Amino acid sequence: MTTGKVLYLIVCAAGPAADVCRLVTLAQAEGWVVQIVATPSALDFIDVPALEQQTGRPVRSRYRKPDEPKPARADAIIVAPATYNTINKFARGIADTYALGLLAEAPGLGIPVVVLPFVQTALATRIPFLRAVSDLREEGVRVLIDPEESEPHCPWSRTLEVLAELTS
Repeated sequence: MTTGKVLYLIVCAAGPAADVCRLVTLAQAEGWVVQIVATPSALDFIDVPALEQQTGRPVRSRYRKPDEPKPARADAIIVAPATYNTINKFARGIADTYALGLLAEAPGLGIPVVVLPFVQTALATRIPFLRAVSDLREEGVRVLIDPEESEPHCPWSRTLEVLAELTS
């Protein structure tokens, strides 16, 4: 049984993923029960055993089997670091992984979503990416990037500040 607000932290395969434990610590300090959901490629970027120990929950990267218990529903979602691929697929409603399936449903379920991109400038200035950011923002998703001044960075605490604005 889960007590407290449940935060799904969706982690993508980008350099800062190795340091996502810092975001977990910050979220837990604010009272969130953190469930890590990793894209399949992100599993190579994170320390799964350490994150499972830190959160007390299994890192999820695939849909559950019929005999496995259903996880607690997210009260909010942070995608950090979010890659070019994940952002574009999320905006288009593509649900070809467990993480993207959760994201595809979130706006329709009214679950607040904050996206912290980690995208190279060359990709962040492309029209498909700019459209994806715009489309997500139209649906109420908070994407923490200014496409005109994009540089890869991961201000973990900023994601929680924006999440607090959305959930208060």
